[in-house]
Amino acid sequence: MSDKSREQYLRIALVVFGLIFLVGVLPLMMVWPSGWRWIPNQSEYEQMILGVYATLGIFMLLATREPRLHRSLILFAAWSSLVHGGIMAAQAFRGGEMGHMLGDVPALALVGIVLLVLAPREVRTVPGR
Repeated sequence: MSDKSREQYLRIALVVFGLIFLVGVLPLMMVWPSGWRWIPNQSEYEQMILGVYATLGIFMLLATREPRLHRSLILFAAWSSLVHGGIMAAQAFRGGEMGHMLGDVPALALVGIVLLVLAPREVRTVPGR
């Protein structure tokens, strides 16, 4: 894949994931609670996670302008999604909330993998140039 097409796909992914993080998580929690909400309902946790993901979504949308200048944000979004999904998977197995294995766990894995595959390559500069 060329660098140009990689950047185009990355921009699409940043817009899609950014919008989902910004405005899509709450509707998913309401429509599909077994896959996106812990039982019993924990409103303080939900407010916190919605705030964190909405903020990340805004910055992902801002990164679409010049993705290569926002490599660390993109990698943070990727790795934090994988870690969050991994922890949730372990908790789902331990707590018997297997609906998460069809909902937010694979969604977070998808975000992490797509962003890692499409992330801008590290730009190395030669000192003095």
